[in-house]
Amino acid sequence: MTDFALAEASAARSKMVRVAALQKAVAFVVLIALVGYFTIAAPNFMTEANLVGILQATAVNGVLGVACTFVIISGGIDLSVGTLMTFCAVMCGVVLTNWGMPMPLGVVAALVFGALSGAVSGLIIAKLKVPPFIATLGMMLLLKGLALVIAQDKPIYFNDTPNFSMISNDSLVSYFWPTFEVPNGVLILFAVATLAAIVLNKSILGRYVFALGSNEEAARLSGVNVDFWKIVIYALGGLICGIAGLIIASRLNSAQPALGQGYELEAIAATVIGGTSLSGGRGTMLGTIIGAFIMSVLTNGLRIMGVAQEWQIVVTGIIIIVAVYVDMRLRRSG
Repeated sequence: MTDFALAEASAARSKMVRVAALQKAVAFVVLIALVGYFTIAAPNFMTEANLVGILQATAVNGVLGVACTFVIISGGIDLSVGTLMTFCAVMCGVVLTNWGMPMPLGVVAALVFGALSGAVSGLIIAKLKVPPFIATLGMMLLLKGLALVIAQDKPIYFNDTPNFSMISNDSLVSYFWPTFEVPNGVLILFAVATLAAIVLNKSILGRYVFALGSNEEAARLSGVNVDFWKIVIYALGGLICGIAGLIIASRLNSAQPALGQGYELEAIAATVIGGTSLSGGRGTMLGTIIGAFIMSVLTNGLRIMGVAQEWQIVVTGIIIIVAVYVDMRLRRSG
């Protein structure tokens, strides 16, 4: 490659970095503006109970958004994250409640079944060459059906595992700082996002995630085992969905087999709003967390103001369309 070509490539990368930073900055400004607006328009918005509710909602959507970030940066998509979360919660309930096993085994079951389900999606995409949209749509329906069948179409309660609620609802921070109660689910979100950011930016897996999303064929010609790394990426996403399943099951103290569908929309929206490109090759975990907070604040604020749930869904759809349009424009400029 000539010096001129190297300079061109370096300039292009620098511009993409600036574009990504601009998207994160805009998302953060939007988040602050939403908080300010709802604080004025809805007096109950800034109450402690409501803020805790926002944090707990963000914990679930944020973890799912982290899972989506890996997949979308690699050039894929995963529509099954919501039902996979529910399936993992149900499997945890089966191990703890139906089989009477200790809590650590239930946690491991949720993570293992999440990773296995994600690996199956990756296998279908990598080896059978099924488009990610179709493969994960099929997995979404399959996992939804399995969750209903295994749970016999009824919730599984964790009454026999009283410590299970501490995963999401208790506040470890309050033991050291009594006046500052942050649910453990939020701490888990920040821990997962931090580890994911390290993996994405400092590991071989992270480099391959960006390589696949930027130019899969170039990565293949460079000797990268594209099929293997696709399976690994989807398996990692499934593992993270298992964590989300534990958080929501702990929050509700039950595994609800009919829950989950629709969460994938908010997770993908949070990811795109945070600057992750649906075309692949660009994205950050920080941006995804900001996007998750935007979605939670918006949904909560509209609910407090008495906006019907149907219109909340309409607003979510509009946000996704606008975010994708902005991403396309910025990608062209980059």
